[in-house]
Amino acid sequence: MDIKNEGIYDGFKELGTGKMMVLGFQHVFAMFGATVLVPILTGLSISVTLLCAAIGTIWFFFITKRKIPIFLGSSFAFLFAFATVRELVPDVEIAGEMVPQWAPYATLGVVAAGLVYVVLAILFHIFGAKRVMKLFPPVVTGPIIVLIGLNLAGSAIQNAQTNWILAIIAIIIIICVNLFGKGMVKILPILIGILGSYLIAFLVSIIGGIGSDGLGLFGLPWMGESARGLYSEIAIQKFSDVVAVPAFWNYWPLKPIIDGTFNWSYALPSIITFVVVALAAMVEHIGDICAIGATCGKNFIKDPGLTRTLLGDGIGTSIAGFLGGPANTTYSENTGVVALTKVYDPKVMLIAAFMTLALSFLSIFESFIQTIPTAIIGGISIVLYGMISATGIRTIVENKVDFKNFRNVIVAALILVSGLGFAAHPIVIPLGKYSISLGGLACAAIIGIVINAILPGKDYKFSMEEPQEEPAEK
Repeated sequence: MDIKNEGIYDGFKELGTGKMMVLGFQHVFAMFGATVLVPILTGLSISVTLLCAAIGTIWFFFITKRKIPIFLGSSFAFLFAFATVRELVPDVEIAGEMVPQWAPYATLGVVAAGLVYVVLAILFHIFGAKRVMKLFPPVVTGPIIVLIGLNLAGSAIQNAQTNWILAIIAIIIIICVNLFGKGMVKILPILIGILGSYLIAFLVSIIGGIGSDGLGLFGLPWMGESARGLYSEIAIQKFSDVVAVPAFWNYWPLKPIIDGTFNWSYALPSIITFVVVALAAMVEHIGDICAIGATCGKNFIKDPGLTRTLLGDGIGTSIAGFLGGPANTTYSENTGVVALTKVYDPKVMLIAAFMTLALSFLSIFESFIQTIPTAIIGGISIVLYGMISATGIRTIVENKVDFKNFRNVIVAALILVSGLGFAAHPIVIPLGKYSISLGGLACAAIIGIVINAILPGKDYKFSMEEPQEEPAEK
């Protein structure tokens, strides 16, 4: 099925309802592993995350005039922002227990990040994409993306070292799937890595229970303290509740205002951190729109245009934040499925969105995922965070940033050093009884954008050319 040089077609008429439903489920399967991984790593609700992804995708479908086969899933780019806010906001003791308070401030940042996309969409509409993109050339955005991954490296190692054997198993599975997998298997290395290492941990822990010394037949404490409660009574009880309404209260950005605990000292740094990441993530958004355009043989940058795609992504993200979910992004995993299946009808994504909406009310998924050992999350994170940094390097390479040009060297150097340096020693700006803490990423973004704008010799030109060929299948 080919739509090159054609308008919107009806996949239901050409393929039939049955095949379209199967294709929709395939897109759910493609996005599921990555989408649920974000709440696993951040501590947000998986059910709420799936609900937000579904709502965002449905909104994107209509705002882009039903032309682009894109799925909006939870974004990895904002993991650093969540980690930063989690360290910023202290827990509060309630009834003798320490209760985390960071989530509403993080989701407030998500709302702000979505609004950044909306502002950029308006600027693109008024001034044109080429003028706006001059502020965000690859020599600025590339190093910022590199920093996002590097700043998360410590937490990945901390989780992995709870049980290095499990972490290494997860890494090996991911590498093997990526190198030797075929078809749909090849595009799901993260999901298979989690399930494979989880299965091994589960089986060995059962065998370990047989040994009289408590270490098992192999004499290895495979699970130990790294388990997230594989046999906990709470997890077992939750499995009995198959259908449940996603819980928003603990993640809702209005919660601190309603219960009278809102603090600008936490809110402002959270907003700033998420806004900075949004500026870098915007480049990923544009890249994904170009990729799906090349796959379909259409220039979606021109029609329906970046203004609509940014509004789709941005408002979808703000809605997700308001509901207590993570930021959304256009998913390249689903673009890979589109390239494999050659089915370009955007209604396939609408089907996937409604299926995801139904899954969000099945609490059994969230209960199961809460039992994944921390070490497995650490192993997955090592690969994932490294991939984020590698994406930044790829941004620099693919855009042919000339590092023989000293100005480019200066811009990248200042971004990287300030990003890592201020991460350890943030700048604190007092504002009356409150204060703003500018961490590494915020400082790096401000310095990079300003220095790049001031120094002469800017040669970056944002391209809006038609896609020339369909990319190779993933």
